[in-house]
Amino acid sequence: MTINPQLQGRSYPAADVYSVGRESIREFARAVKAAHPAHFDVAAAQELGHADLVAPPTYAIIVAQRADARLINDPESGIDFSRVVHAEQKFTHHRAIVAGDELVAELHVDTVRAMGGGAMITTRAEIFSVAGDAVATTVSAILVRGEGH
Repeated sequence: MTINPQLQGRSYPAADVYSVGRESIREFARAVKAAHPAHFDVAAAQELGHADLVAPPTYAIIVAQRADARLINDPESGIDFSRVVHAEQKFTHHRAIVAGDELVAELHVDTVRAMGGGAMITTRAEIFSVAGDAVATTVSAILVRGEGH
């Protein structure tokens, strides 16, 4: 199946709420070797003016990838995940992600560009708190390899 070019311009509304927990932040920080005390110690985070532990900047990928999964699992997309290569990721933070946040993400398919038998797809996840505050914007590019590539 080929990538559906009509994906461009499609949006997937916010769905499941992601609850940011202290242990999740600590585990992620250890995994990405983020050593700042504000990722591990509540008092250190509070000294910086945050209510709780602060997530490393790339933590937003957890919420963004949940939104990306809605596109990848959309039967109309034509995406075979076994053929996906993650090409690029960008983050713009509107505020820090902290433990206790309840986050949702709306996904937008910004571009679909045919490349040989495959396609380059650029998505944008707008991450908000359940109260509607803008938290982060992530832009992701994936290459879906064509058959035989």
